Amino acid sequence: MVPWLSGLNVLRYTSTRILLSTLTALFLTLFLYPWFIRTLQRIQLGQVVREDGPESHLAKRGTPTMGGSLIIFAVVLSTVMWADPNNIFTLLASLLTAGYAVIGFVDDFLKVKRKSSGGLSGKLKLAFQFAIAVAVVMTLYASDAIPEPIRYRLALPFLDFYEYEFVLHPTVYMAFSVIVIVGASNAVNLTDGLDGLAIGPVIISAGTFLFLTYAAGTLIAGFDIARYLNIPSIRGVGELAIFCGAITGAGIGFLWYNTYPASVFMGDVGSLPLGGALGFLAVASKNEFTLLVVGGVFVLEAVSVMVQVASFKLTGKRVFRMAPIHHHFELKGWAEPKVIVRFWIISFVLALVALATLKLR
Repeated sequence: MVPWLSGLNVLRYTSTRILLSTLTALFLTLFLYPWFIRTLQRIQLGQVVREDGPESHLAKRGTPTMGGSLIIFAVVLSTVMWADPNNIFTLLASLLTAGYAVIGFVDDFLKVKRKSSGGLSGKLKLAFQFAIAVAVVMTLYASDAIPEPIRYRLALPFLDFYEYEFVLHPTVYMAFSVIVIVGASNAVNLTDGLDGLAIGPVIISAGTFLFLTYAAGTLIAGFDIARYLNIPSIRGVGELAIFCGAITGAGIGFLWYNTYPASVFMGDVGSLPLGGALGFLAVASKNEFTLLVVGGVFVLEAVSVMVQVASFKLTGKRVFRMAPIHHHFELKGWAEPKVIVRFWIISFVLALVALATLKLR
């Protein structure tokens, strides 16, 4: 061995590469966004605001949008740089994220081109989301990445994974996995309605899954963290912690420019793939139900829309002043920064609850 190269051995450690991935994504976004925002302004890719939204949002019309494309670039590049190139988990996570980013890009571009808040039709958007999710899930379960004995078993919060067996039929489990990915993608998309509202919980959720994936797939000096915590032990899934680090770093860099009042908006090109990525992280690490806790803010936003639509169709009355629910609180008189920060606090508390389930199994 060449003596002066011996220091590179540190790159074999997942923890080192998590740190490097996080910093790479963070610095890429921090330093590139000023140029990126100027470019968006020059080509006039400005936000189109829905006419029926809160009046305070009309002032945001024209703010550069599609800023999420730089987040996804930083996430994918950082993952490619620091993760194991032969790891199927990081490969599929990157492909799904890039695929959903393309859907979001087309949706955003059509909105700007038509100067309307309507881009791709809802049915077409969902069809593309399901198609990508099905391809990714089928590839994952066709491989031997997830051990056969636990491949189709559900891990439930607060319950010892190795004591209770909840096994689903393979087709049912894969369909469930697809729904988790698509549902998470659209839930984050619905949350992205205020400056920094979506990216805050995304950062917190990605940080939580960083720990969960690292614990599920990492051995430290022969010690199996997953078995100690009574969670699914999946060899190789620990590499996804590097992907999580990239999302966390890129999210923080973006938040620097997206915090109220925002200089740039994420757009569907950012919210759809980031939500899909969280869904895949839950599926790959067998934390599908834990995602409901970690991403409780996203669940609340999605449920508020479903309740509003169902109530109006069935009774002709609205439960909330406006859905998603963050608009309801705005119309009740909460200042936008207050809504945002309170939702961040809720997200942080839910992340702690999700991590607490590990000690209560």
